[in-house]
Amino acid sequence: MTYLLQALQARAGEFISLRRDIHRHPELAFEEHRTAALVADKLEGWGYAVERGIGGTGVVGTLVRGRGTRRLGLRADMDALPIAEASGAEWSSRKAGVMHACGHDGHTAMLLAAARHLAEQGSFDGTLHLIFQPAEEGGGGALRMMADGLFERFPCDAVFAMHNMPGTEQGRFVLREGAAMASSDYATVTLTGFGGHGAMPHRAADPIVAAASIVMALQTVVSRNIDPLQAAVVTVGALHAGKANNVIPASATLELSVRALDREVRATIERRVKALVAAQAESFGVTAQVDWKPGYAVLVNTPAETAFAREVALELVGEAQVTLQGPPLTGSEDFAFMLERVPGSYLLIGNGTGEGAGEGGCMVHNPGYDFNDANIGLGSAYWVLLAERFLAAKGPATAA
Repeated sequence: MTYLLQALQARAGEFISLRRDIHRHPELAFEEHRTAALVADKLEGWGYAVERGIGGTGVVGTLVRGRGTRRLGLRADMDALPIAEASGAEWSSRKAGVMHACGHDGHTAMLLAAARHLAEQGSFDGTLHLIFQPAEEGGGGALRMMADGLFERFPCDAVFAMHNMPGTEQGRFVLREGAAMASSDYATVTLTGFGGHGAMPHRAADPIVAAASIVMALQTVVSRNIDPLQAAVVTVGALHAGKANNVIPASATLELSVRALDREVRATIERRVKALVAAQAESFGVTAQVDWKPGYAVLVNTPAETAFAREVALELVGEAQVTLQGPPLTGSEDFAFMLERVPGSYLLIGNGTGEGAGEGGCMVHNPGYDFNDANIGLGSAYWVLLAERFLAAKGPATAA
């Protein structure tokens, strides 16, 4: 596939400039108006049928070739994060307190580069849907697009997405069949007691003592209720209570983050947290209310589609640059919801390991992060090859 890589690398400069332009003008969840307009205008200029405003600010570009009945979806996310940039890059954010700290500018640029090549030189037979999604960063953009009829209006036999990964050598593709990223749930525990003077605790029902005990007891949910071979995390990230050292407050609030890589484990954690909190609260003479807010689902890559994506990577860069079955991640991704509806796979492309400017090793969600532009040509070549192989006369068997 040297010729394909050379072709996409030769045109990468145009899309590196585009990526840096998007980086200079980051937009938060459901505010991606400039980015969405840029994407839609480019796609229309290359001959795609474009639908704007799907799920708010989402864009879908469709290209049909031949008489093939197979339908493919490729997805990129567009939103930024509420972080003040400190990367030092010439193309740093011009919007105070907002930056592309997760590489969605790069994901968008890679898919646009592939879109142009496929429109001008692509060889395929079938329907290609390019999905540019808003609000991946906690905003539930995938669900909003799906609620707006994404897969009814743009049916897909399979859907794929790619994310950059700092700490992995630049250009290495990492694939994983099965559970690849964790679910993410948020819980608020409100403890209500009876306030009083700090010098007379016997005349109060202290929610702080109850909260402290609950924090410690929660550490046993994973260690004593979950199979040691399963991955799960229960984190108490915040405890709010009181304002003075000599006053026992009437209430205390805990904020929890819960992650799991298995749907049954996820359900078990919810049951155990609620039961444990109730029992602990009762033992301290306070009442407890648990507000459980389900977040992103477990991201599960389907076997046939992951095997296909793996073969595409091997064909493009060779075995030395492909991790066939990488480890799962405890981060979360709302592409998981799309995979609950349509078979597909989510893969990683290494952003680099160096800590210097442009070397790609700085972790995402960090003020110093930046997408590695060396991946624009490679990532777009991967999308082109995957589209041409999937929409060829023969392809992998997938559910309709």
